[in-house]
Amino acid sequence: MPQLDTSTWFIIITATLPTLYLITQLKLLNMHYYQTPQQKNSHKQAPNNHWQLKWTKIYLPHSQLQ
Repeated sequence: MPQLDTSTWFIIITATLPTLYLITQLKLLNMHYYQTPQQKNSHKQAPNNHWQLKWTKIYLPHSQLQ
């Protein structure tokens, strides 16, 4: 049974790490991040529906004993 030659592993690993780093940097460089929207009006218009003014919670009914 032949033995595994591990003499080139150090070179391969040391060459792979910078390559992965560069690929990651290039991918991040090409990403487009969304900018935060700028407020044009300083005041908001109040919505007509009162349900839009607050958060509502929906609770599940209690489990009934059988």
